[in-house]
Amino acid sequence: MLKEYKSVVEVVGPLMTVEGVEGVTYEELVDIELQNGEKRRGRVIEVNGDKAMVQIFEGSAGINLKETKVRFLGRPLELGVSPDMIGRVFDGLGQPIDNGPKIIPEKKLDINGMPINPASRDYPSEFIQTGISTIDGLNTLVRGQKLPIFSGSGLPHNNVAAQIARQAKVLGSGEKFAVVFAAMGITFEEAQFFIDDFTETGAIDRAVLFVNLADDPAIERLATPKMALTCAEYLAFDLGMHVLVILTDMTNYAEALREVSAARKEVPGRRGYPGYLYTDLSTIYERAGKIKGKPGSITQIPILTMPEDDITHPIPDLTGYITEGQIILSRELYKQGIEPPINAIPSLSRLKDKGIGKGKTREDHADTMNQIYAGYTSGKDAKELAVILGESALSDSDKAFAKFATKFEEKYVNQGYYTNRTIEDTLNTGWDLLKIIPRSELKRISDKLLDKYLSGGGVEN
Repeated sequence: MLKEYKSVVEVVGPLMTVEGVEGVTYEELVDIELQNGEKRRGRVIEVNGDKAMVQIFEGSAGINLKETKVRFLGRPLELGVSPDMIGRVFDGLGQPIDNGPKIIPEKKLDINGMPINPASRDYPSEFIQTGISTIDGLNTLVRGQKLPIFSGSGLPHNNVAAQIARQAKVLGSGEKFAVVFAAMGITFEEAQFFIDDFTETGAIDRAVLFVNLADDPAIERLATPKMALTCAEYLAFDLGMHVLVILTDMTNYAEALREVSAARKEVPGRRGYPGYLYTDLSTIYERAGKIKGKPGSITQIPILTMPEDDITHPIPDLTGYITEGQIILSRELYKQGIEPPINAIPSLSRLKDKGIGKGKTREDHADTMNQIYAGYTSGKDAKELAVILGESALSDSDKAFAKFATKFEEKYVNQGYYTNRTIEDTLNTGWDLLKIIPRSELKRISDKLLDKYLSGGGVEN
């Protein structure tokens, strides 16, 4: 029988302290009944002797210390999962908000999940096609990888997220694929953009959306990515699906973590974030992966906005340590009107070599990827040199590289948000651009591949 306590001694922000408790455990779910009969939910975040600290999901406004009743439910926060979740929209705590029927769960799962045993992890090695050339061609995403997108305030990361969610697929027949999309701390307009875009393009038919708005409680924001990943783990490891999880915006998640940490009077770390920010982020990112002997996989694309475009800020800095690379959006390309404004030079996928090549994408992928990257960096250097010394100071090969860099941004990067390129389209576009560069300068591609693919004229001026 559950005990009921009327011994609330303190409320600070979203936190409430209850004393005289017995048998209470960390992460336990709590029912809170206010003096007017209103009911709220919370979870235990600290136990010290006979005192328990509770995070209240809906906020603490209107709580009367003497009249409030608290019940500890003896179980953690859970998500009821079912195949019927696909095509539905939920709030940050897993409640349907799309006017559809309630989900009848097949099972209830602890949202904190379990880490994948390293010995049972399967190495990521299979290609996922996003339809975006800069990712597929140069920074390839593979199943089971975690590849974040680093953006800045005002940059169109929402458009990129929606494009990936619409277009991403695993190549091959009979593969079951789903997208789990979690939005944290976004505005109502942004939420409506995602819901409308998914609905109009039909992407909703294979997607599950979890939406936490900016005016929703910070505590709910902390639960949202865990809800999404719990749903993804069910789809991947119980139903055998390949699941792409998109989390936006992890900066809002970290801000909520800092807010709660400050309310707990914890000693702050860098820039006021709690010292356990790295550990907390790792509990989210490390839930991506493949398990040996199971057909499903979870691939993660966390999206975060870098405050003041600072890549050394604690959130992108720690994210970079945990994940396998990063895709970086460029403010300079955005100002040029290039869509999506992905900067290929600092972007990196550490597992790209494992997911490309003959039988996965195409035999020429690795060589063309290296040559395009080298050509683009050489072209950018040549353009900078022309600004300082004048174009007359450039050699013929420098001029060719400079032209290549310009055409690369115009034709390869600037594909728009609604153009879905196959990997063959991306590779062929790359070959068209490489025709600008003299064959003698294409030193990263074998003669055999040059003879096979390098034919015809260059791209239009």
